[in-house]
Amino acid sequence: MNIALLWLIAGSLLCLMELVFPVAFVAMMMGLSAVLVGALAGLVPSIGFPLQIFLWILLSTLLVILSRRFVPKRSQHPQLRDDSEGEVLSAILPGETGRVLYEGNSWRAECQDPLLEISERQKVYIVGRKGNTLIVLPLQALRGDL
Repeated sequence: MNIALLWLIAGSLLCLMELVFPVAFVAMMMGLSAVLVGALAGLVPSIGFPLQIFLWILLSTLLVILSRRFVPKRSQHPQLRDDSEGEVLSAILPGETGRVLYEGNSWRAECQDPLLEISERQKVYIVGRKGNTLIVLPLQALRGDL
Protein backbone atom coordinates (compact mmCIF):
# COMPACT_ATOMS: atom_id res chain seq x y z
CA MET A 1 0.00 0.00 0.00
CA ASN A 2 1.22 3.48 -0.85
CA ILE A 3 2.50 5.57 2.13
CA ALA A 4 0.61 8.62 0.84
CA LEU A 5 -2.64 6.64 1.02
CA LEU A 6 -1.85 5.65 4.62
CA TRP A 7 -1.38 9.33 5.55
CA LEU A 8 -4.71 10.20 3.92
CA ILE A 9 -6.52 7.39 5.75
CA ALA A 10 -4.91 8.34 9.08
CA GLY A 11 -5.82 11.99 8.52
CA SER A 12 -9.40 11.12 7.69
CA LEU A 13 -9.71 8.95 10.80
CA LEU A 14 -8.31 11.72 13.00
CA CYS A 15 -10.76 14.24 11.52
CA LEU A 16 -13.67 11.84 12.07
CA MET A 17 -12.47 11.17 15.60
CA GLU A 18 -12.94 14.88 16.35
CA LEU A 19 -16.66 14.44 15.64
CA VAL A 20 -16.95 11.58 18.12
CA PHE A 21 -14.55 12.85 20.80
CA PRO A 22 -14.38 16.65 20.61
CA VAL A 23 -10.97 17.73 21.90
CA ALA A 24 -10.89 21.42 20.97
CA PHE A 25 -9.87 20.78 17.35
CA VAL A 26 -6.61 19.01 18.27
CA ALA A 27 -7.53 15.78 16.46
CA MET A 28 -8.90 17.80 13.54
CA MET A 29 -5.64 19.75 13.19
CA MET A 30 -3.59 16.55 13.43
CA GLY A 31 -5.84 15.00 10.79
CA LEU A 32 -5.48 17.97 8.46
CA SER A 33 -1.72 17.82 8.93
CA ALA A 34 -1.72 14.13 8.02
CA VAL A 35 -3.78 14.84 4.89
CA LEU A 36 -1.32 17.60 3.88
CA VAL A 37 1.66 15.30 4.46
CA GLY A 38 -0.12 12.56 2.48
CA ALA A 39 -0.71 14.94 -0.41
CA LEU A 40 2.93 16.04 -0.28
CA ALA A 41 4.11 12.41 -0.14
CA GLY A 42 1.96 11.66 -3.18
CA LEU A 43 3.36 14.61 -5.14
CA VAL A 44 7.01 14.14 -4.08
CA PRO A 45 7.51 10.40 -3.46
CA SER A 46 11.25 10.86 -2.73
CA ILE A 47 10.49 12.38 0.71
CA GLY A 48 11.54 9.82 3.33
CA PHE A 49 9.26 8.58 6.08
CA PRO A 50 11.26 10.22 8.93
CA LEU A 51 10.92 13.60 7.18
CA GLN A 52 7.19 12.98 6.70
CA ILE A 53 6.78 12.33 10.43
CA PHE A 54 8.74 15.49 11.23
CA LEU A 55 6.53 17.53 8.84
CA TRP A 56 3.39 16.02 10.37
CA ILE A 57 4.49 16.92 13.92
CA LEU A 58 5.50 20.42 12.83
CA LEU A 59 2.27 21.08 10.91
CA SER A 60 0.14 19.62 13.71
CA THR A 61 1.79 21.84 16.29
CA LEU A 62 1.44 24.97 14.17
CA LEU A 63 -2.19 24.28 13.29
CA VAL A 64 -3.12 23.54 16.92
CA ILE A 65 -1.51 26.82 18.04
CA LEU A 66 -3.25 28.76 15.27
CA SER A 67 -6.63 27.12 15.96
CA ARG A 68 -6.53 28.23 19.63
CA ARG A 69 -7.42 31.72 18.46
CA PHE A 70 -10.79 30.45 17.28
CA VAL A 71 -11.69 28.28 20.29
CA PRO A 72 -13.66 30.28 22.88
CA LYS A 73 -12.00 30.51 26.27
CA ARG A 74 -13.86 29.03 29.22
CA SER A 75 -14.46 31.26 32.17
CA GLN A 76 -13.13 30.08 35.52
CA HIS A 77 -16.32 31.33 37.16
CA PRO A 78 -19.53 31.13 35.15
CA GLN A 79 -21.19 34.50 34.95
CA LEU A 80 -24.56 35.10 36.53
CA ARG A 81 -27.22 36.21 34.13
CA ASP A 82 -28.55 39.75 34.29
CA ASP A 83 -31.90 40.24 36.06
CA SER A 84 -31.59 36.90 37.87
CA GLU A 85 -34.31 35.68 40.17
CA GLY A 86 -34.38 32.73 42.49
CA GLU A 87 -36.60 31.16 45.13
CA VAL A 88 -35.62 30.57 48.74
CA LEU A 89 -35.57 26.87 49.68
CA SER A 90 -34.54 27.28 53.32
CA ALA A 91 -34.97 30.50 55.27
CA ILE A 92 -32.10 32.97 55.31
CA LEU A 93 -31.84 34.30 58.85
CA PRO A 94 -30.22 37.71 59.54
CA GLY A 95 -26.45 37.43 59.10
CA GLU A 96 -26.63 33.71 58.21
CA THR A 97 -26.90 31.64 55.05
CA GLY A 98 -29.72 29.61 53.58
CA ARG A 99 -30.48 27.81 50.31
CA VAL A 100 -31.85 29.34 47.09
CA LEU A 101 -33.11 27.62 43.96
CA TYR A 102 -31.42 29.32 40.99
CA GLU A 103 -31.31 28.00 37.41
CA GLY A 104 -32.58 24.62 38.60
CA ASN A 105 -29.84 24.15 41.22
CA SER A 106 -29.72 24.65 44.96
CA TRP A 107 -27.21 27.34 45.94
CA ARG A 108 -25.96 28.54 49.30
CA ALA A 109 -27.13 32.14 49.71
CA GLU A 110 -26.88 35.09 52.05
CA CYS A 111 -28.81 38.32 52.13
CA GLN A 112 -26.96 41.46 51.07
CA ASP A 113 -28.60 43.27 54.01
CA PRO A 114 -27.42 41.38 57.13
CA LEU A 115 -30.44 42.66 59.12
CA LEU A 116 -33.11 41.17 56.82
CA GLU A 117 -34.69 37.75 57.19
CA ILE A 118 -35.93 36.01 54.06
CA SER A 119 -38.51 33.27 54.50
CA GLU A 120 -38.97 30.07 52.50
CA ARG A 121 -40.58 30.21 49.04
CA GLN A 122 -39.91 33.94 48.81
CA LYS A 123 -38.64 35.26 45.50
CA VAL A 124 -35.19 36.86 45.60
CA TYR A 125 -33.02 38.82 43.21
CA ILE A 126 -29.45 37.61 42.79
CA VAL A 127 -27.21 40.68 43.10
CA GLY A 128 -23.84 38.92 43.10
CA ARG A 129 -21.75 35.96 44.07
CA LYS A 130 -18.91 35.27 46.51
CA GLY A 131 -17.37 31.92 45.56
CA ASN A 132 -20.23 29.41 45.71
CA THR A 133 -22.49 31.68 47.76
CA LEU A 134 -25.10 33.84 46.06
CA ILE A 135 -25.76 37.32 47.42
CA VAL A 136 -29.50 37.99 47.29
CA LEU A 137 -32.14 40.56 48.11
CA PRO A 138 -35.85 39.88 48.48
CA LEU A 139 -37.83 41.18 45.50
CA GLN A 140 -40.14 42.96 47.94
CA ALA A 141 -37.19 45.01 49.23
CA LEU A 142 -36.38 46.08 45.70
CA ARG A 143 -39.99 47.11 45.05
CA GLY A 144 -40.21 48.94 48.37
CA ASP A 145 -42.95 46.65 49.77
CA LEU A 146 -41.17 46.03 53.10
